[in-house]
Amino acid sequence: MQLRLLLLAFLFAAPAARAQFDIEESHTTASLRGIHNVGAGVAWASGTNGTVLRTEDGGYLWQTCTIPPGAEKLDFRGIQAFDANTAIVMSSGPGDQSRLYKTTDGCQTWKLLFTNPDKGGFWDAININAPNQDALGHPLDHSHAWGYVLGDPVDGIFTLFSTEDGGNTWSRRVATQRGPKGAGCKVDNFLAKSDEAVFAASNESLLTLMGSYLLFVTGGSAARIGYTDLFSLDGALCHESTHFLNLPMNHGNASSGAFALAAVPGYEDHGNFPDKVVIVGGDYTLPNAMNGTAAAVSRVGTPLFQTVSKSQTPPHGYRSSVAYDPDQKLWITVGPNGTDISRDDGKNWTPLKPSPQDPSDADKNWNALSLPYVVGSHGRVGRLRPIPKK
Repeated sequence: MQLRLLLLAFLFAAPAARAQFDIEESHTTASLRGIHNVGAGVAWASGTNGTVLRTEDGGYLWQTCTIPPGAEKLDFRGIQAFDANTAIVMSSGPGDQSRLYKTTDGCQTWKLLFTNPDKGGFWDAININAPNQDALGHPLDHSHAWGYVLGDPVDGIFTLFSTEDGGNTWSRRVATQRGPKGAGCKVDNFLAKSDEAVFAASNESLLTLMGSYLLFVTGGSAARIGYTDLFSLDGALCHESTHFLNLPMNHGNASSGAFALAAVPGYEDHGNFPDKVVIVGGDYTLPNAMNGTAAAVSRVGTPLFQTVSKSQTPPHGYRSSVAYDPDQKLWITVGPNGTDISRDDGKNWTPLKPSPQDPSDADKNWNALSLPYVVGSHGRVGRLRPIPKK
């Protein structure tokens, strides 16, 4: 009987893949949660104590940027970069500790763009839809790029701010007061449930689709995915446009829920919605708990979500970030206790373990992905190596 149980455990155990991140020297001990790979060797990272990093050579050398004025104690949870010289960094914190700064000279100087006007607010994610080139490879002018900042509920309503000029100016997109249907655009269906919020774990709780639509995930008392047609939030087109779908993920307290979502890159080039969106999360106070740590949504669009499914073999713990690698055709997700990959769109996840030449903890203590880069606590920065196929 004991031999049979051991055999069954062996058969159903998820085999580990072998590959890892090359650990890079960041010259900081800050906790890093913001990372954005611009391409062509350029990437930006951000974290606690006003920390911003930049590389122009694929991570061989990470430059420590000048701290924005007054930001020495701020926690930069999100960063969106346009090129090697231009980036916007978002701090997360209560009230006016949530701010946006911008640099246009390679992080030598910074300008304060916007400060959270809500005393009870807390910003969670920033997303700017700013591709570097058009379909013909021509450089794009980012002065008209759209972008959004999503925050925790204020008076029971999720907060949303937008820009239409590349981040230089920002305005409130959702009213802060409820009103009767048809009264302007009070957006009664942008309401949060009691004790529901958004997580600022990796700047991945928010995803823009074709510049006109938003997807975001929540946690706390509920784990949901929300979908908004942004144009219908304008006064002339105001109608009930925000839809929510419950997710089969761990939730119920302030430390659990859905933390991050991602889609396969490139769908926007064809004017389509993504066929698959993968979501990860769990409970950050229980990093080894596996139940309810991943789900997938199929066929985003109209009708909104065709199917939502819970991962059959979930990641082996709480996960704060997820991304799709189009070169290797797999999903990857990271968290404090390890890294997992999926080759079947999030249905089944396999641990990604260090190869023999790597440090034994090379798979652990990561917060956020922007492939091939990953960042984590104590200034950890890594670069993903190719994962051999079995």
